Amino acid sequence: MKQTEATDTPTLDVSVDVDALQDSVANGYVEAVLGDLDSFSDPPMGSATNGHVVDISATNGHTLVVVDGISAVGNGHGVHSNGLTQPAAEHVRLTIEDDPGTTKLHGINGEDFQSIDMANYAAIVQKTRDAFYTGRTLDYEFRVKQLKNLLRLFEENETDLISALEADLRKSKMESCIMELEICKNEIRHTLLSLKDWMKPVKPEKTFVNMLDEVAIYKDPYGVVLVMGAWNYPVQLTISPVIGAIAAGNCVIIKPSEIATASAKLMADLVPKYLDQECFQVVLGGIPETTELLKQKFDYIFYTGSTTVGKIVRAAANEHLTPVTLELGGKSPVYLDNTVNMSVAVKRIIWGKVVNAGQTCIAPDYLLCTRETQEKFVAKAKEVLQEFYGSNPKTSPDMCRIVSDRQFQRLQEYLKCGKIAVGGEVDASERYIAPTILVDVKPTEKVMQDEIFGPILPIVNVENAYEAIKFINSRDKPLALYIFSDNKVERDLFLKNTSSGGVCINETIFHAAAEGLPFGGVGCSGMGAYHGKFTFDTFTHNKGTLIKDYNIVGESLSAARYPPYSEKGLTFLRTLMKKRRGVSLAFLQYGAIFGLGMLAMWGINALQKSQENQ
Repeated sequence: MKQTEATDTPTLDVSVDVDALQDSVANGYVEAVLGDLDSFSDPPMGSATNGHVVDISATNGHTLVVVDGISAVGNGHGVHSNGLTQPAAEHVRLTIEDDPGTTKLHGINGEDFQSIDMANYAAIVQKTRDAFYTGRTLDYEFRVKQLKNLLRLFEENETDLISALEADLRKSKMESCIMELEICKNEIRHTLLSLKDWMKPVKPEKTFVNMLDEVAIYKDPYGVVLVMGAWNYPVQLTISPVIGAIAAGNCVIIKPSEIATASAKLMADLVPKYLDQECFQVVLGGIPETTELLKQKFDYIFYTGSTTVGKIVRAAANEHLTPVTLELGGKSPVYLDNTVNMSVAVKRIIWGKVVNAGQTCIAPDYLLCTRETQEKFVAKAKEVLQEFYGSNPKTSPDMCRIVSDRQFQRLQEYLKCGKIAVGGEVDASERYIAPTILVDVKPTEKVMQDEIFGPILPIVNVENAYEAIKFINSRDKPLALYIFSDNKVERDLFLKNTSSGGVCINETIFHAAAEGLPFGGVGCSGMGAYHGKFTFDTFTHNKGTLIKDYNIVGESLSAARYPPYSEKGLTFLRTLMKKRRGVSLAFLQYGAIFGLGMLAMWGINALQKSQENQ
């Protein structure tokens, strides 16, 4: 049989039995390990250079290998470019299997990551739905118990969680605790303190039409929800939405990112030990598993990740008309003028850019300023980086690493853009990229087209705030906008004339930690919002309810609605329905009851006097 193998790639094992793929895969079964490859070529299958295998599918006897890479050429059943992103591993292997519907992923070191019979996904979802239909998640005490158990998970396993984050991203203990674990713990505590009030039905204002009725908004859970986490903050971005989903009374299927392997495995191990195993389940796997999972019917989907995959998630949700929240990303700009305290401003910008090695969805992506301000910023940035990470950031225990070779190679290409003013050092063996500032960057260069997601800060020069606003508005709406200025007029210009998911003035990232603020994107940076009560609201259906009794007054007021219709009845109903400014109808309701009571007393007194006179 004909074989296709990648060459000159010692760590890469890519072999494809072409005949078997063509003849058997549509009816047979593929074991797939997805990741990076330097080359893949065979006439019937197509070819890819510097590509990334991201999906394998078979329809009508034809096998399709989907590749996301620098270049790809399709021949016959061959390779398509620009598929799903996010590799499951750093190695690729395709082989023919005789086991139906089984996809196996292997980790970076070759160990089995997860083996799942994808036919079981329907059973997993149904089992979770059956648990929801028991009604136990509706109970306040059940929700509180699960949240307290989740808090215990963090308190009793902090060391293991920190170790997993270090293994995935070489995160320091400080960043792991402050940016991941403590955020989740405080979110749980805040939810426990507020949940009883959040669950109460809301009594909205009434109109004349229903002033004698009982109207309320009941807080219903959606049912079975899917939460898909991200790899850059693999604990916090996975568990934070789960907290709100539990609080709202849902059952949850949790899908951590396969990129942060250690964190995903740990969550899969810990969650069943602390949460109800029928109501809350963790599913591991890569792109084939996720693709199959998205074919199932959920009542709500919450996804955190890239805009490209977000579109795929939304398209899958549309098949079942499932509502979604998409927490995506984008290029979050920073505007800096010369009115600020430059020392403090540079510290805040550099910290926001370099924390987690820049792998933060709301990291400052690029800087807009004048050339004069640029010179001051670059000079001060050199001092700040020395203060933060020493003379060699590579040796600093506080400097994270890039999550994968693929991400490292992508970021390395950006260093060819503009001119390196600070940093630029790299070490592929450690996936290390130094904190880097680029100047003389053209808006058309690659680094200004993609979300950077790394410790590289390009500077684009503008003459003033108006030019900066025009530049921002010419691009997709960002997840965050950072304005560093002490000029209130300029700050208001940005607030009124730009659109973004959130805004920080004279600070970076911290708006995401403000408990009372919604966090979410707009346009290509996402849809929906969460954090605190907003997470509870995201996973809650507001069920409007009206209760009417059979009292004669209410029936008399609404009798004009019944046929046969008349002009007199229409005039009366128009008057009744007309919205008025003035006395609250809440007061009028009690006033009407008081008036009816007084009328009844007058009637009783009149009757008694009539009887006395007889």
